[in-house]
Amino acid sequence: MPPHLRTLITLDDARRRLYDGDLLLFRRRGLIAVAGRGEHSHAAKVAWWGDTPFCLEVREWHGGRAVTLASQVRCCPGRIDVFRTNPSGRWSEYDRMQSTRYMRRLAGCDYGYRAVAAAALLHLPFVRLLVRPEVEDDAVDRRPPFCSQACAMADRIAGGVDPAPYLADRLTEPADLARSPFYEYQFTLTGE
Repeated sequence: MPPHLRTLITLDDARRRLYDGDLLLFRRRGLIAVAGRGEHSHAAKVAWWGDTPFCLEVREWHGGRAVTLASQVRCCPGRIDVFRTNPSGRWSEYDRMQSTRYMRRLAGCDYGYRAVAAAALLHLPFVRLLVRPEVEDDAVDRRPPFCSQACAMADRIAGGVDPAPYLADRLTEPADLARSPFYEYQFTLTGE
C-alpha cells in the first residue's frame, strides 16, 4: 500500500478498534519481503488478554510467542498494518475466538525454517518452471510453521475459513494474506 494511502494511528487511539484475531502485517526489508510477492515480511494476530492487546506470532529466532502489541509498536513504529479479519462478517462460519486460541497454542513452538526456505525456493526462476506450487491443504502440516503459515492455519483449521483458498498454507506469504478478501486494511500503528 502506498504511504500516502495509509491511515496512521497510535496504539492508544486504536485500542477500541482492535479485535481478537485481527491480522498484523509488518513492513520491513527481509528475505520474505525481498523474495516474496509484496511489501510485508511478517504476519501475526491480535489477542486481548484482560485489557492488554497482545501480538501472537511465530517469529524467526523465537518460534511461537505472545508479546504485548505495545512492545512491537515501540520496536516497529509506523510499520505494523492492522487488517480486519472477516470484514463485514461476510464469512458467517468464521470463528475468530477459535482462530485466536489456535495461535495461542502455538506459543513455544519452533520456527519453521525449512518451511520458509521451501516456500522461498519456489520463487527461483528455474525452480518455478519445474515445480508447481501446492494449492490444496490436504492435511495439517506437522512441521513447525512460519509466521504467515501459522496465521493461515489458524483461520482455516480453527476459524473455519481458508484465507488463501488457492494456495497451501505452507506456501502462504504475508503478501498473500494482504491481498486476500478475508482481510481488510484498517490502519497503521505508530508510536505514542
